[in-house]
Amino acid sequence: MKYRYHDFAHYNLKDPLDELLFIICSTKTDEANYRKTFRALKDSFPTHLMIAEAPAEYIAMTIARGGLSNQKSKAIRNLLDAVVDQFGEPSLEPLRAMSDKGAEAFLLALPGVGKKIARCVLMYSLDRQVFPVDTHCWRISRRLGWVRPTQKDRHCAPRDMDRLQSKIPPELRYSLHVNFISLGREICTAHAPRCQECPVAAWCHRVGVARGR
Repeated sequence: MKYRYHDFAHYNLKDPLDELLFIICSTKTDEANYRKTFRALKDSFPTHLMIAEAPAEYIAMTIARGGLSNQKSKAIRNLLDAVVDQFGEPSLEPLRAMSDKGAEAFLLALPGVGKKIARCVLMYSLDRQVFPVDTHCWRISRRLGWVRPTQKDRHCAPRDMDRLQSKIPPELRYSLHVNFISLGREICTAHAPRCQECPVAAWCHRVGVARGR
C-alpha cells in the first residue's frame, strides 16, 4: 500500500491547534467542504487569538458552508477557552515538551476531544508514534482479523484503540494510518468493497470467508 498511496498526509496540519480546529471543521462533511470551511475560518480570523476573542455567532457565519455551524462554533469556543485557561494563550505549543502520555492526557481533558482526535493531533502535528483509529482503520483491521470489537454494537471503544495500537510497531503507525484511510476510501469501503482490486486481499479474513478457505 505504501507504493500505491505514497503515505499521503490527507491535508493535516503541523500546528496542533490548527489541527484541532481542522478536525472540528471536518465533522460530518466531505473533504472538499471541510478544507474550504477551515480556509474560510482562517481567512476571517488569521490568528488563533482572533478566533479566541470572536463570539460564537461570528465563527458560525464563517464556517456555515460545512454544516452544523452553530454546534461547531460552540465547540471551537469551548475548546479555545479551555486552552487559554490552561496556558494563558490560544496555543498548544507547550505540548511539544510533554511526553506522549502527558500530551494525550491533556488533549483528552479538552472539551469534545476523544482518543482518536487526540492521537491525530499527536501524530500529524507533534510527530508522535501513535495510531489514531478512525472508521477506515477500524473496519480494515477487523477485516484483516487483527482485532475484535468488545462492544455489542461493534463500534471502536477507547480500549479497542489501545489494543490495536499496541499491535502495530511504532515506526509503522503513521504510514499504516494514512494508507488505511486511502484504502478505506477507495477500495475497502463499508459497503460493496472492491476486494478483487485490494492490494492486501491475500491476508483478509473477509475475502477468505467469501472464497471458502
